[in-house]
Amino acid sequence: MLLEPRERADFDLDELIRGGTGLRMSLLWIALAPHLDREVEVTRDECNLLGQVRSTEWAPVDGLRERFGAAAVDRLLGIGLLIGDDEAGAHWRDRDERLTDTHWHPLSAVSHTFQRWRDVDSSAALDESGMRSFRDLIDKLGEPPPAVLERVPAALRVALPRTPDSPLSTLLQQRTTCRNFDRARPLPAATLAALLECVFAAQAVHAVTDTAAVLKKNSPSGGGLHPTEAYLLLQHVDGVAPGLYHYHATGHALEPLPCPDAQDPAALAALAQRMVAGQHWFADAHVLVVLASRVYRSFWKYRSHPKGYRALVFDAGHLSQNLYLAATELGLAAFITAAINEAESERVFGLDHLQEPPLAICGFGWRSQTRETVEFDPLGRVWGQ
Repeated sequence: MLLEPRERADFDLDELIRGGTGLRMSLLWIALAPHLDREVEVTRDECNLLGQVRSTEWAPVDGLRERFGAAAVDRLLGIGLLIGDDEAGAHWRDRDERLTDTHWHPLSAVSHTFQRWRDVDSSAALDESGMRSFRDLIDKLGEPPPAVLERVPAALRVALPRTPDSPLSTLLQQRTTCRNFDRARPLPAATLAALLECVFAAQAVHAVTDTAAVLKKNSPSGGGLHPTEAYLLLQHVDGVAPGLYHYHATGHALEPLPCPDAQDPAALAALAQRMVAGQHWFADAHVLVVLASRVYRSFWKYRSHPKGYRALVFDAGHLSQNLYLAATELGLAAFITAAINEAESERVFGLDHLQEPPLAICGFGWRSQTRETVEFDPLGRVWGQ
């Protein structure tokens, strides 16, 4: 748990009449506890109470009530900031124990939990801010820092030879984030299978014991643990019913998951748009892939490790780049976005943000022949010069 001081400005008519700004500033204390999954305002006395209760040792509740007052102790027990060993505290005790048993680093758990989105429409927010384009950003915020960092004068640089084009360099240069998908052209099931096998399938399985195995995939992973799972929302795939799926990495198979919206294309499209936080240019993709990390697998090794969460983020990044390249080679288009409503993916796929949190969403499919939303293609490899 983290206790954060915040300032709040409230309108004060009397202060304005006295010739002031009309704002009354007050200091609040906010408790950020990952197992609660919500911010809680606490008093200074409650902060003092929380700071004197050990997290690893049970304390008699009567003694706490006598020392700090029954009202404060009972309120904190009721909201889950204090954990009781009775039936009334069972829910929060279970959540707290699951957090502890997963071996999150405390600061990583707080950071992840309270940076998640729910019910955010990032497209509407861009319109409201007036900062949709890069030019808009410059107009509002001024010039950005230079695109290239220069540590020495140009005369001191050691020039390197340019290399001729190769199949790999050509593929890399063709990679262009797609914001225009062709909803009228279904994706063949064989193409879906080829991409999933290239990006997410286990290429080899090495048994360490009768029950423990290590996977070889086409991307690196912290500790070789490969904790990232692929959860799919399919909209326009020939031969595979629309809906929600989990990809089985060793069986190379789709596992159908409950999806009440599967038979309603409009409802499924609305779900996709909520998942990508209102970015309608991504919601039209034939396939959305939620990259969700099984933190309990990674943190089995990296227990309360300050670098553990960073390794999860890198893992998702490696997979997304491979997805881009595989899609490009197959003649498809792709994207990745971290601007997602994590809570929506958690809800529909049945994920716990402390056990298997979504980190990003990728998507792929056929690119539209019409560019209605801007795409960055300065090399002209997709849309021409």
